[in-house]
Amino acid sequence: MMNRQRAYLDYNATAPLLPAAREAMVAALDMPGNPSSVHAEGRAAREVLSKARDAVARLCGAQPAHVIFTSGATEAASHVLTPDYRMGRAAVRLETLFIGATEHPCVLSGGRFAPDSVKTLAVDANGVIDLEAVRAALGERAEGQFMLALQLANNETGVIQPVREVADIVHAAGGVMVVDAVQAAGRLPVDIDALGADFLFISAHKIGGPKGAGAVVTRGETFMPSPLILGGGQEKSHRAGTENLAAIAGFGAAADAAVKGLTAMPDLAAHRDMLENWMCQTASDVVVHGAGAQRLANTSYISLPGLKAETAQIAFDMEGIAVSSGSACSSGKVGASHVLKAMAADAELGAVRISLGLATTRDDITAFQEAFSKLNARRLSRLAGQNAA
Repeated sequence: MMNRQRAYLDYNATAPLLPAAREAMVAALDMPGNPSSVHAEGRAAREVLSKARDAVARLCGAQPAHVIFTSGATEAASHVLTPDYRMGRAAVRLETLFIGATEHPCVLSGGRFAPDSVKTLAVDANGVIDLEAVRAALGERAEGQFMLALQLANNETGVIQPVREVADIVHAAGGVMVVDAVQAAGRLPVDIDALGADFLFISAHKIGGPKGAGAVVTRGETFMPSPLILGGGQEKSHRAGTENLAAIAGFGAAADAAVKGLTAMPDLAAHRDMLENWMCQTASDVVVHGAGAQRLANTSYISLPGLKAETAQIAFDMEGIAVSSGSACSSGKVGASHVLKAMAADAELGAVRISLGLATTRDDITAFQEAFSKLNARRLSRLAGQNAA
């Protein structure tokens, strides 16, 4: 292998920390005050918190008062995916949670709903949720209030879901709409009202902020879930515990950068399309999953017949290329991708996810192409030997 720096092509797992986020975090670490304290030091810390809240709200087209900071998207999902809500002072009980078949594991788990209250909705061969299946499922449900949770963009394929259309169906049936905007934030315009979402959640480390910070964003403040973490009155009593000021400061800086970075998405899509076209020319049997649907500009999810995804991932890593074989949250588990299974694709061998970022260089792409060519040549040689045997 040439003596070059490693090529990082796994932005959907974690985007590298932005310099602006690092600077904001270091500055916050030097602040001694607790944001809940009333003295000058506490007020200074609270100002940092407010500035970050404003930035996250802008990223989501929301009001700052409607942003609740959490330790990440998984906590945020567990916070909103609960059957127990309050409408003002009145308790409201949701009976059923509907989820898409290709959701992230933090939604697939069902949050705080009982397992038998969670219903899965089918997707088509491209991984797009079936609107007729949504209508049918909601029409066949038992009496009682319900919630539907859906990704705006899939973390493995990058496929973009028709969230607004689904939200309209959900609201017409009297339900609550939750949107997982983790992969979409910073790569698509996210506006809670335009999406028709009652709640959405995002994560800092997907947009160049630190790991360990996320947020629930709400449409209003009247209809709210029961708190997941009880204790003090932080985050308007929706999420107890002293806020992680440094992580939240970095989150805010990353959110500001993410809004500005949206203008670069067409160029990123052109790089992704160029790379996919090259792969299809180099390996005519390569499968690009979700290619028939709208996708995030940065994401390509591919399979090479006869080659296990784990084998390919290790081979790329040895060549200095960081890619994934699916969700980073499931990388330690053995088993086929539930996303590929839901799409009725050949899930046995799995797939490799290449996810680009604004800092991806031409050298990174070239390094991937060189590694891909070597890997494909070995694959074809092995398949030829098997056919000759």
